[in-house]
Amino acid sequence: MQVARSDKDHLAAVGYRRYQTELKASGAVDFDDLLLVTEDLFTQFDEVRRAEAGRFDHLLVDEYQDTNGSQYRIVRGLARDHRNLCVVGDDDQSIYGWRGAEVEHILRFGKDWPDAKVVRLEENYRSTGEIIAIANRLIAFNATRHDKILRASRPGGLRPQILQFKDENEEAKEIVALIQQRLRTPGIDPRDLAILFRTNEQPRPFEAELRKAKVPYTLVGGMSFFDRKEVRDVTALLRLIESDDDEVAFLRIVNTPPRGVGPKAVEVLMKSAVESSTPVWKLARDAQRRPTLPRAAEEGLDRLVKLVDGLRSQLGRRPLVDIANELLEKVEYRHEIDRSYDDPDERQTRWSSVEQVINSLAAHEKEAKKPSLGDFLDELALSGRDFDNDKEKKLAGNAVALMTLHSAKGLEFPEVYMVGLEEGILPHHRSVAAEGSAIDEERRLCYVGVTRAQERLTLSLSLTRFKWGKPRETIPSRFLFEIMGQAENAAKFARKARETLKQSGSTTIAKGDSAKGKGAKGKGSAAKGNGPKTKPQAGSPPTKPAPKRRSG
Repeated sequence: MQVARSDKDHLAAVGYRRYQTELKASGAVDFDDLLLVTEDLFTQFDEVRRAEAGRFDHLLVDEYQDTNGSQYRIVRGLARDHRNLCVVGDDDQSIYGWRGAEVEHILRFGKDWPDAKVVRLEENYRSTGEIIAIANRLIAFNATRHDKILRASRPGGLRPQILQFKDENEEAKEIVALIQQRLRTPGIDPRDLAILFRTNEQPRPFEAELRKAKVPYTLVGGMSFFDRKEVRDVTALLRLIESDDDEVAFLRIVNTPPRGVGPKAVEVLMKSAVESSTPVWKLARDAQRRPTLPRAAEEGLDRLVKLVDGLRSQLGRRPLVDIANELLEKVEYRHEIDRSYDDPDERQTRWSSVEQVINSLAAHEKEAKKPSLGDFLDELALSGRDFDNDKEKKLAGNAVALMTLHSAKGLEFPEVYMVGLEEGILPHHRSVAAEGSAIDEERRLCYVGVTRAQERLTLSLSLTRFKWGKPRETIPSRFLFEIMGQAENAAKFARKARETLKQSGSTTIAKGDSAKGKGAKGKGSAAKGNGPKTKPQAGSPPTKPAPKRRSG
């Protein structure tokens, strides 16, 4: 039980107590109570537990490795008397610790039920022998697990390949190019391919490249990057700098973050704009023609106009990324995210989406012959526009799947691309900081991703990754070296990641600024970094990277 210590905690406790009282008075339970109330009932009233347990002669629990503490105790209560309990699960696929699952439940099953018979299901019918070989090699690095080794029912197959790219934008372009190449192969359909990510921020460049290539895709288990509130907020702010006439952008951010321009003030502005046939943003910018508004609204509009005009005057004279970063700083958008979301992880996820917009702008500035804010915003709008209202219905049947590794559990695809295998992404930066069981769960997550592939598996990493518009060198994931049996290198890069994270105090792991040419040099040249070589021989990995090349 946690004790309320702050005013905010006390307020939450009061609200929770009233909420629970109302639920009880209504004879209702919410989703969590379905477990908590049942467990409480069994604990306090043994006759109720016995009566309920007597209704079932046998119990079967699937995915036992994903049970939380309450589920575990309910199952024990139901099976305690007749002891006819069968559970099915795989401790190597326990990946939901963040929502309460405890892998220890399946690991100690033999101790909890000493008379139970254990049947090992070690034959894999999904993946080829080559894929199973690297999966076994990877998961063996988890010390606390049931001793088992998967055997493939289909020996042989293509060796998984590892590709490295100079940055995340090239990674997306080249992976999509490989997908296009595969789709030209007879018998290969979009539904046969999946791109798997660790975090919800990673799909952005892949979505953009797939749309450019006109390859149908569906984003499973998450919102499209382009539909996120913070992405739309930031692009609306940038549009105000680019154009005087974008009323939609103005109305979206006129009071986001809050600057005293409430709904009533907006209503007065809109009415005056209609009556004078003047765009509302132009009217708001002209203090002489502006209708009478509350003082707070007047001051808020003046601050916004001054900021936008000042940054607009710098277009063409300063890097676009610098202008965008100053805009976010001046409007205090980070503070707005912190104010709006209590959960630290939610805050970081949303701020990471903002960072992706800045990184996308940096990529435009780098690649376009004549970069401009207007062209960038048009590109972003085209990337995010749905041309078909029945998109989900049409693409669900035959589209490349984009999904997180968590969403992919239980699924299978002939061909899988696992991207972003870098320290701080996979394994996630929170796990790198925590080490121990947290890294074990990240390794299990990587194992789940590897074993989603039936025929072909491609793993990739970026040698640099944009951080607020600046390329930073990355640290290859320790899992890449574990897959290849390089325990010493895996440990070395794990130490480097911990040291870098500790020194930077950041939520991302990067090895300094590479804007001056560290890392890969230009498209098609040899990539320089610490990553594994392209297309390694399983079990005998090189330690020096080779030139990146495409492979079918």
